[in-house]
Formats: sequence, C-alpha cells, structure tokens
Amino acid sequence: MIFSNPIKMILKWFINLIIFVIFFIPFYWMLLTSVKSLGETLQFPPTFFVWNPHFENFKNAFEAIPFLQFTFNSIVVAFGTMIFQFITIVPAAYAYARYDFKLKNLFFGLTLSTMMIPSQLIFLPIFLLFSKWGMINTYWALILPFASSAFGIFMLRQTFKQVPEELIEAARLDKSSELKIIFKIMLPIAKPTVFTLGLLTFIETWNNYFWPLVMTTNDTVRTLPLGIASLRMVESGINYHLVMAGNVILILPILFAYFFAQRHIIDAFTYMGEK
Repeated sequence: MIFSNPIKMILKWFINLIIFVIFFIPFYWMLLTSVKSLGETLQFPPTFFVWNPHFENFKNAFEAIPFLQFTFNSIVVAFGTMIFQFITIVPAAYAYARYDFKLKNLFFGLTLSTMMIPSQLIFLPIFLLFSKWGMINTYWALILPFASSAFGIFMLRQTFKQVPEELIEAARLDKSSELKIIFKIMLPIAKPTVFTLGLLTFIETWNNYFWPLVMTTNDTVRTLPLGIASLRMVESGINYHLVMAGNVILILPILFAYFFAQRHIIDAFTYMGEK
C-alpha cells in the first residue's frame, strides 16, 4: 500500500507520455517535412532533424496555387455553416428540452439516427438535386447540406435541460417571449456549449475534403483542403515539402481557434456532467 500512490503516479505519467507521443509525432513530422528540401523528403532512412531549414517552402506553396481565393472560400463556407447551424440547432434543442408534444421522442430518435448516415451514402442524390437547381459550384452546395447538426441538437438539448425550470417560469411570469428566454437566459448559460459546437463545426468544415470535391468542378468556390491537395499533382512526382508546408498553414486557424475556445470546451463538458 505504501507504494500504491507512487506507482499510480508513474503509471499516469507513462500513459500521458504515450498519448502525447502518439499525437505529437505526426505534427512534428509535418513541421519537419515542411522545411525540408524535396531531396531530403525522399531520403532513406529519413532524418528527424533539419540543419538547414527551407522556409521558402511556405512562400512557394502560397504562390503555387490561388491561396487567398481558396482561403476566402473556406472562411465563407465555415462561417456560413456555423451561422445556419446556430439558426436551426438552437430552436430545435430548446423545443426538445422544454416542450412536450406528440411523437417528441420519435422525432428526437429520428434526429439522432441521422448521425449514423455517412455523407458518402447520400452525396449522389444531393448532387443530382443541387445540379437540377443549378447550385453546383456555389457556396450553397457546400453550406446547405450541413445547415443543421443532430449532434449539435443533442448536445445543446442536454445543456438546456439542466437550466432550472424556475428561471424560465419567472421569465414567463414577466411576460417574456420564448425568443427572449432563449437569448437572455438559455444561451448565456449555454455559452460554453455554443462555443464548443462552433469550434467543432469550424474544424469539420475547414478540414472537409470530400464534400467540396464532389460539389465543385472548378476552383471558383473550392476550399483550402482541395487547394493543398492540388500541390501534389505534378508530373515529376509529389512535392511532399510543399504539401506539408500547405498543411501547416491549413491547421494554423484550427490551432488558434482551439486555444481561444479550450476553456469553454472544458466548461461545456464539465457542466454537462453535473447532476
């Protein structure tokens, strides 16, 4: 028993070290490759340190594709999706959390069941529908299919259910409208959850490769992941150093958004775990 705490502490640090290494090595390899020359990326055995970093790779990657256009498209699609999800998720979550209506559990179950449908299964009918409407190669084709989120409805519903009923009843006695209750009471309390959902939506949309590839046929509204992928399409071989330099630029907004919202993420899951 006297050694139980030191052993547990050592085991805990050992597990944390393994997890850190698993997540750190891919990032380190990406950063390392982004400052190598093409010859160094093809070298075998590979090197795990660069003595003469080639920072011009970032400039070359930036100039090899219309980087600003791809970035602008990614920003429009990411924030457009977040806005539409906010408009649809908040009232749906509030209704499921605070109202009783016929077939409520059935509708909620059907809402959750949509999370089991992969986008690869439904992209063809959606593509044909948008093609018929003349919406291929538009921002709408990249935003509307993700204008709502079953996971977001579920997560926000769980937070809304934990708001004391007395607060809502007091607001109704003051003749506050349901819209005012949502914006003045529910959303301020659920702010950590809203930040978390916004971050998850931003990351998923920003990194989405499959859907923009399917719904576009040219670079007009294509997003940054497709632009980065185009760096490897050369006859002489794959420019690994440029691809990795582009990927470093790609993940910078995600890292910034995560460090900005990490406190809200912890608060959201902590609050949801309280009884």
